[in-house]
Amino acid sequence: MNTVRDFLAVAERGSVRAASRQLGVAQPAMTRSIHELEKELGTELFERSARGVTLTAMGEVFRRRAQALRSEMRRAQDEIDQLKGRRNGHLRICMSSAAHMALFPGALRPFRQRFPDVDLEVIDAVLPRVERELIDGTIDFYVGPSSDEPTGELIVEKLFDNERVVLARRGHPLAGARSLAELTGAEWITTSVTHRAEDELTPLFYSRGLPAPRIVVQAHSALTFFFTVAYSDMLMMLPLQWEHSEPFAGLLTRIDVGETLQAPPIAIVRRAALPLTPAGEYFCDMIRRAAIHRRSFMDPA
Repeated sequence: MNTVRDFLAVAERGSVRAASRQLGVAQPAMTRSIHELEKELGTELFERSARGVTLTAMGEVFRRRAQALRSEMRRAQDEIDQLKGRRNGHLRICMSSAAHMALFPGALRPFRQRFPDVDLEVIDAVLPRVERELIDGTIDFYVGPSSDEPTGELIVEKLFDNERVVLARRGHPLAGARSLAELTGAEWITTSVTHRAEDELTPLFYSRGLPAPRIVVQAHSALTFFFTVAYSDMLMMLPLQWEHSEPFAGLLTRIDVGETLQAPPIAIVRRAALPLTPAGEYFCDMIRRAAIHRRSFMDPA
């Protein structure tokens, strides 16, 4: 495992010297470790230059496997510790903006009470941005919109169906529009829950005989969504949770088009091959509980 550790440190830092300082390992020992690994694999993993090192094509392939191995070793240690009754470890998850708003507050407090010493790393993104990391195990699980069916590599567990709304800045000249047809001249910002940005809006407009919307910004951060919409004339179609979220509602307004704008369901997506750690499974349980509470609130009947 030391050779894998050394390889990843060099790959991440871009030089043997920097990796040696990071790990507190003598530089000659680090160099020997890399050479031994390359000899064992029968291929060069790095291209050397005066400015440092870069991964070869084979090095990139090995890096993905090495990251997955490191993640699994960490996860195995966490699982053993947690099964022994310890509450330490690390959990790396990804949540979309809608999942943050609808589910994260209800899950965080009980999780912290149960696992106070687990370090929680949370990424704000949608599934296409992290799918590879889910599959290789460097992310434990994802919560957010998923239009994908379960596959051999990933399990998709639907939590609830969702809708979208069109949001604009306060005082937007199109604020009084009552149909998508009245928005055909607008500029749009989008983030896609598929692998192509235009897939989020274009089919919706085409299905109503309208020209494709003009997408001028593709973003991957909730803050980018907010600041772009709040301080420009661009529009965005976002999950309805945005309309009522306190940090954003004061500067955004809903354009109440008559069409129903379905959104991909909110789901938990995780690897099929291996179980989560006890901490990971408990966090998912708290997400499920928050989703049930949300459904009860939205439909009290």
